[in-house]
Amino acid sequence: MGIKNDRVKFNVGGRVFETTSTTLANAGRNSMLGAMLDENWNLLQDNGSEKFIDRNADCFSVILDLLRTGELYIPQNISEKLLYREALFYGVLDHVRSAKWGQFDGNRLRLSQSVQGQAPGDGTAIRAGPDGGCCVAHGCMVHVYDWMLDEHNPLNLDYQRVNDVGWVDPNNIVIGVSERLGRGDGGIGLFSSHDGELRYKFQVSHENHVKSYTAGALSFSSDYKIFSSCKGRSNEYGVGVWDQVTGKQIDFFYEPLGWSLGDADKVQWLEGSNCLLVATMFPRKDNCYISLLDFREKKMVWCWSDVGATLAVDEKRVRDAIAMEDNSSICVVNEFEELGFMDLRSSAANSVRWSSRSRLMKGKMPEEPCYPKLALHGGQLFSSMNDCISVFCGPEWVLTSRLRRSYGGSICDFSIGGDRLFALHSEENVFDIWETPTPPII
Repeated sequence: MGIKNDRVKFNVGGRVFETTSTTLANAGRNSMLGAMLDENWNLLQDNGSEKFIDRNADCFSVILDLLRTGELYIPQNISEKLLYREALFYGVLDHVRSAKWGQFDGNRLRLSQSVQGQAPGDGTAIRAGPDGGCCVAHGCMVHVYDWMLDEHNPLNLDYQRVNDVGWVDPNNIVIGVSERLGRGDGGIGLFSSHDGELRYKFQVSHENHVKSYTAGALSFSSDYKIFSSCKGRSNEYGVGVWDQVTGKQIDFFYEPLGWSLGDADKVQWLEGSNCLLVATMFPRKDNCYISLLDFREKKMVWCWSDVGATLAVDEKRVRDAIAMEDNSSICVVNEFEELGFMDLRSSAANSVRWSSRSRLMKGKMPEEPCYPKLALHGGQLFSSMNDCISVFCGPEWVLTSRLRRSYGGSICDFSIGGDRLFALHSEENVFDIWETPTPPII
């Protein structure tokens, strides 16, 4: 029970609500309701007078109850989109989101919904946004969805095939596309996620000349750098680095003779070691090349390849790779979803230690299988294979759960972000949204 001057009255759309400053403070100082406690508002010195707000009273009641109890209950007469709009006005949208689904846990994920894409097949990539939205690359198109899964204006890259896409922040996405023969275009652009406006392009300069190039895999660092594998017509094979704030090229790591960087399927920035993982996998190349690049020293500090491997290893060709800094290792996966591990503490490239007990494939292979993908999030390892995603936990990476649904065919890509997992199916261009349910409040 609050003290006398702790009580606050609001008149919202003609309905009077009485609450306390303690409840309003739960909204946070960056919210409208929390800011009203500032002494400049004189909210607590108005002797019981009402503050009038010309908004929806039913939604305000739900928001007030959320601030009081921490629980979100939406009556049937209130649409979720209307509630989200009102929560955005009061600055408590994050409170609604966190109450709607819990902190991400791969072992507790539940299928929330599925979204049908605009065209069947040929899905390239799906990327989770930092606020729970996502974007889907489909041929030369990128479809952008906010966290309520409302689609914004699609981005049409004018027949340039999209190779990768990534989120800079909730308002901006970066897209890497292929160069078109004879057109001198391609490369990377920064676009508004809301209206698709091109903010600027990231150019590659070689010997003081701007070159056209094909941009491949993308990665981002916490100090606002963008990394991308690049393939040009002359000597622009390697990995480019740009400042995502200014769009200016910072560096370029040229591809050494006999190695593969410009065709990389994956690049991953490692914050702890200040290095970039670059991996080119079969079938893009006949062999697999994995390396760590140190841009400060301008050298390759670790590398591994299956060039010269015996025929017995052929069936274990690497399809994806991911660096695991906490374990000082690189995890790889083959077409049988067997996990393999390499020790980064060894300066010399060593062989892959395959974990046969992780083999999960049973029964008949689908007619059009998709190559497995890997992701690491919150100390859990995720691997997609055909129509399911497996979750591995613990120091020995034991299989703990699997996510599967039957509609849409094999999973061609998946991504984790904003406390959601998005899985893109290849055959029907359907993507699934998996969320962790909120634990019950006792």
